[in-house]
Amino acid sequence: MSNQDKALVPRPASPAPGLGRHSILQTRFLAIWIAFAGLIVFSAIVAPRSLLPSTFLAIIPLAAFLAITGIGEALVLMVRGIDLSIPAVITLSSTIVLGYSRGHEEATLAAILVALFFAAAIGLINGLLVAVLELNALIVTLAVSAVVSGVTLWYRGSVPQEARVPPNMAAWGDARLVGINYAVWVVAALAIVLDLVLRKSTIGRRFSAVGANPRAAWIAGINVAAYQTAAYVVAALLYGIAGILISAFIRNPTLNVGDPYLLAPIAAAVLAGVAMSGGIGSMVAVAGAALFLTQLGQVLEMLGLPSALQFIIEGAAIALGMSLSRIDLRRLATGALGLDVRRLRK
Repeated sequence: MSNQDKALVPRPASPAPGLGRHSILQTRFLAIWIAFAGLIVFSAIVAPRSLLPSTFLAIIPLAAFLAITGIGEALVLMVRGIDLSIPAVITLSSTIVLGYSRGHEEATLAAILVALFFAAAIGLINGLLVAVLELNALIVTLAVSAVVSGVTLWYRGSVPQEARVPPNMAAWGDARLVGINYAVWVVAALAIVLDLVLRKSTIGRRFSAVGANPRAAWIAGINVAAYQTAAYVVAALLYGIAGILISAFIRNPTLNVGDPYLLAPIAAAVLAGVAMSGGIGSMVAVAGAALFLTQLGQVLEMLGLPSALQFIIEGAAIALGMSLSRIDLRRLATGALGLDVRRLRK
């Protein structure tokens, strides 16, 4: 690590002995897995059918779609932004796959590349407006989402209602490796690779530094706007990949295909311990949060609870997760250590 990068790594003030920054972050990201383990125990008691292999394997792809959008949102949150254009990008990507391929296998690859190109272009527009022109991220992404939705609606009018993805793409969407849908493996690989890049590479450390303290990063010579823009571009590419995976899975995506992914990705990112103040995040933990939210929704459905009550419970779970993510673990540990020292002195 260069001296410049070392200077950008946040250092906690007077940490408790044995409780370094690494252990604090590990505990922060471990919380969602502890919560998921608790949910599994709860599911085994109140809805054991939700843990049947057939049931669990059926919902894992849904968790994967949420995970990949949550990872994209997490990258944006890490640079102190927010992105509400996810549903629009997913819908546009799926519509392009339908319209460009027209169900012909020989056009599958071209359709995918075109969909990803337009997804990246949307991310670039978001990034330039937010990072370079310094416009409000919430307003920008909502406005861009509205424009993209209008373009998608116009383009969908030229695509037959009965249009489906090419047969080879549909076959891939149903394919499994050791009983698990291919989409799950794709998302797992993306989460691990991104985590390694963020933690082990110079680019990843500088990216985290930009989110943790943009001014200090700028003083250190880092192009803050470039990293912030890149976050939106990579996030949009992930949304585009999600749209393609969903299209392969359901074969005939509609204009409502992206609707479930407006706020759920934000919830997954926050529950995973991603700091909305920037700089901190784990992509593997985001995948765990997506699995947690998907399993929670499945259990509530199996219990036959009214939709209103389901929304209340899910909202309460998200609010609780957000509250827990704001706890200063270092301060609690330091306080506990001080209390033990005072007791020993007595």
